[in-house]
Amino acid sequence: MSAGLCLGIDPHAALLAEWGTTLEDFGARAVEAAAGVVDWVKPQAAFYEAHGARGFAALESTIERARAAGLRVIVDAKRGDIGSTMQGYADAWLRDGLWLTVNPYLGVGALAPAIDAALRHGGGLFVLCATSNPEGARIQQAVTATGRTVAAEVLDEVQARGSGSGRLGVVIGATVDLAAYGLDLAAAPDAPILAPGFGAQGARLAELRRVFGPAADRVVANVSREALVAGRAGLRARLVELRDEALRGLSA
Repeated sequence: MSAGLCLGIDPHAALLAEWGTTLEDFGARAVEAAAGVVDWVKPQAAFYEAHGARGFAALESTIERARAAGLRVIVDAKRGDIGSTMQGYADAWLRDGLWLTVNPYLGVGALAPAIDAALRHGGGLFVLCATSNPEGARIQQAVTATGRTVAAEVLDEVQARGSGSGRLGVVIGATVDLAAYGLDLAAAPDAPILAPGFGAQGARLAELRRVFGPAADRVVANVSREALVAGRAGLRARLVELRDEALRGLSA
């Protein structure tokens, strides 16, 4: 697993209108701009699913273009279920080295089919842990019968189930107070961290090291709106600026 900068590909209606383009072309242009500048792309499945069958075809095209360009792909779908249904999600998404965001609130153990598929097919998972949306705090900061927070329990179980692979990670927002969530990132040294919240949500890439400390070296820092508002003509140049800012943040 390699850390680095990630472009969130979020083709919501307003951006499609601003760019004056189609769903499939949006993805193609985003991938073209990202190739050779960032390490990862993260298409948001919901914005594609909203278009039905045409959207799924466009998502598939975006994924294939990204893979062909040498980019690592995280499908941001936040799937989570039990048994055969979770197996179905694993079969759908965890193939050919893809990564997937997943929801642990039916129990991290319920994600076993996805964990197995990710490890078997060379991909990985990012498990929601301490998210940047304020609505999540009440659940994620809740203290369990063990005296530890839900977020801390998720982090520990992810570390245990990842078996040192570096392919079972967590989602931790760049704007969250780690202490308030009871998180000690050193307790999960093998878990990569997908960190949304940079740019429009308030966190700065220049503060990567300050926010995540030694764990900054395994952070996949996601930018979406902060980059995409540059438009199709300005996206690549904006990504170069953000990449350089992230490098400064790591060396600070």
